[in-house]
Amino acid sequence: AMQPIRHLALLTSGGDAPGMNAAIRAIVRTAHFHDIRCTGIMDGYDGLMKKNFIELGPRDVKNIVQRGGTLLRSARSEDFRTPEGRAIAAANLRNAGIDALICIGGGGTQTGAHQLASEQGIRLIGVASTIDNDLGGSDRTIGFDTACNTA
Repeated sequence: AMQPIRHLALLTSGGDAPGMNAAIRAIVRTAHFHDIRCTGIMDGYDGLMKKNFIELGPRDVKNIVQRGGTLLRSARSEDFRTPEGRAIAAANLRNAGIDALICIGGGGTQTGAHQLASEQGIRLIGVASTIDNDLGGSDRTIGFDTACNTA
């Protein structure tokens, strides 16, 4: 049987979308409730490559819902686009004792997440977040409603 998740990491990647901070807050608070350690990865896949990790607890996500964008920031990562890069990323997660990863972002983010899971066996959840609402398997992506109302 699969071992329980004791340590979770999350990242945001690609273009930032309204609602990303609300998703981060929900994940951190839910993890805390279930006694699961939570690590935030700064700057998306680039931060995963560079081990730019921060501990996250309920106090760290206080009052972030009202702020736009993402507390964890976002960045492009050329290194992550290669299988060798993804092997390093997976090793960084394992060495930090992280059991599973949550990736919040759009098409590119979810493609990378899928590759990390299929090539490296990383336990992973993808959260659809793009103002374009162009991801299969999701009726409404995070950020889409705000974008429509703003427009």
